[in-house]
Amino acid sequence: MTGRMKYVLAVDLGTSGPKTALISIHGDVVTDAFEETPIILLPGGGAEQDPEGWWKAIMSTAKQVLARRLVPVDDIIAVSVTTQWSGTVPVDENGHHLMNAVIWMDSRGAEPLKEKLNGFPKFEGYPLTQVFTWLRLTGGAPALSGKDSISHIVWIQKNCPDIYRKTHKFLEPKDYVNMRLTGKFAATFDSILLHWVTDNRDPDNVDYSDKLIRMVGIDRDKLPDLIRAVDVLGPLKKDVATELGLKPGTPVIGGTPDVQSACVGSGAVRDYEGHVYIGTSSWITAHVPFKRTDLLHSMGSFPSPIPGRYLILTEQECAGKCLMWLRDNVLYHKDELLQQEKAPDIYKVMDRIVSRVPAGANNVIFTPWLYGERTPVEDRHIRSSLFNLSLENTREDIARAVFEGVALNQKWLLTYVEKFMKRPFQALNFIGGGANSDVWSQILADVMNTTIRQVKDPIFSNARGVAFLAALALGHITVEDISRHIKIKAEYRPNPDHRKIYDSLFREYVNLY
Repeated sequence: MTGRMKYVLAVDLGTSGPKTALISIHGDVVTDAFEETPIILLPGGGAEQDPEGWWKAIMSTAKQVLARRLVPVDDIIAVSVTTQWSGTVPVDENGHHLMNAVIWMDSRGAEPLKEKLNGFPKFEGYPLTQVFTWLRLTGGAPALSGKDSISHIVWIQKNCPDIYRKTHKFLEPKDYVNMRLTGKFAATFDSILLHWVTDNRDPDNVDYSDKLIRMVGIDRDKLPDLIRAVDVLGPLKKDVATELGLKPGTPVIGGTPDVQSACVGSGAVRDYEGHVYIGTSSWITAHVPFKRTDLLHSMGSFPSPIPGRYLILTEQECAGKCLMWLRDNVLYHKDELLQQEKAPDIYKVMDRIVSRVPAGANNVIFTPWLYGERTPVEDRHIRSSLFNLSLENTREDIARAVFEGVALNQKWLLTYVEKFMKRPFQALNFIGGGANSDVWSQILADVMNTTIRQVKDPIFSNARGVAFLAALALGHITVEDISRHIKIKAEYRPNPDHRKIYDSLFREYVNLY
């Protein structure tokens, strides 16, 4: 490519809030801004957020980024969005939300979903008459935890019938933001997956299945039409472009949810190359050249935002969230942590504390199931615990045990991902906020017995991923270009001196479940 570098305004709406960045088509981050958006936790497993709060924070962060005038507006070629996944925003014909967004943590749909699945006989909780149809067409089935988008919709259908009736479209968070940007109601082949009503057998031709829609008993006309992640959804609305100071007609790309954008932004885009992500939640994933399902361990391969490809999807429910819990609920006392309360990164203090504790946390084990679990077990009721505490243990041991507990759960997940692929990983690219921690990088390498490649600027992997998708959509790069544009900060290899202690702890960890 010749001429001046081109840029994408990339929006990454996580659970904690939107991070908006200007990113070059080669993945270099020019500048960014972040604003927090609160979570509303409700009795009975409810978890919601205000869609208008999302939009205001997105517009605010975008204005901050663009006001710095670090690149010419003429060189900003697209807007591309990634967001938290498995959320539901009911909107009317004018795009106004009718209630708070029901987000991925919400499990209130479990019972209404079970009522929909009251067939007999059953396999792993699913009616035999339906489960094989789901597996054949979609590659999976609705999670019995009630946390998938389809469960949110059936919960609304049962408990908020007026809202269900008034709903024009049920939109994923990413598709809601895209609607606000363009005025168009659409979902992508990948964002619609957790509705479990699409035929995914051809990753280039995903469409709704009338049979699956009848099985869950919802209305097809309340679901958005489908496009690819690398399609241009439409031009930026004139009023939004004017408010932001972008060129009228700037294209908005279909985009993709966070799991999929992270996979692209990690640089591990070839088949069987994997990455591990630690943010609020966590996962291990990789592209594979086949469609397959492991229903027993809640994983499968599904359409990727990269055309013609399949992506293994898994999720550990709480990962970085465990550190937030540790910070807010356990560690704040009158000591080094309190003195550092106004420091820009309290987690660097945690890293120093954890680095002082020997591998194995003096035999303290933490299980990171603060809000249930998805993979490798589907269990919305399981909760976290600290095991093997004694009078000799300190809170430094507890801090290390939290880091290691997340890693032990990742090892548990890794076991089944590698069985799914029928081969081990040679290395894993490490991204997300957790990848800023050198200590956690080494712990992951030691616990998982796998080389960990710490990606530079790992918190931008999601935004970088949708910037790459925009560059692909507009013909500025190819898929083969992506991996060479990813910079690796450091590699961490397993320490053989820690093998015995971590193998022993892992056996105990699995037994605890």
